[in-house]
Amino acid sequence: MSMQLTSTAFQQGSSIPKEFTGDGADQSPPLRWSQPPVGTESLALICDDPDAPRGTWVHWVLVNIPPETLELNAAVPTTPTLPSGAKQGKNDFGNIGYGGPAPPKGKPHRYFFKLYALSKTLELPPGSTKAELESAMKGHIVAEGQLMGTYQR
Repeated sequence: MSMQLTSTAFQQGSSIPKEFTGDGADQSPPLRWSQPPVGTESLALICDDPDAPRGTWVHWVLVNIPPETLELNAAVPTTPTLPSGAKQGKNDFGNIGYGGPAPPKGKPHRYFFKLYALSKTLELPPGSTKAELESAMKGHIVAEGQLMGTYQR
């Protein structure tokens, strides 16, 4: 099953505004999504860049978003646990929470925001990695959505 994932900051395939990158305020963009399927126990989010020179670069890992949540406002705090109880993982900058696009000069990079509706709440602590999240999600994904934006220097 699929879910629609959108942002008021940029459209599918368009450029991510500077304020949501490492060249700006380095804050997360606002995200909205459609109602998850009945039976969804939690949501998870991954943002990564498959065009990074050293392989896919992880910009954000967010776990156990409550299933009734339908959006994230811009500038989600980079705290291990959010007021909703969601837990933020470690990005490839080595930090907790969102780390915006900061590609080397050259061609545009693609940034994929991927949302997963899960049939369970995951037993992952704050600071978990994308690999740990992907392993924990196996067999529990009931729907997903994706939004891709680009950025270049």
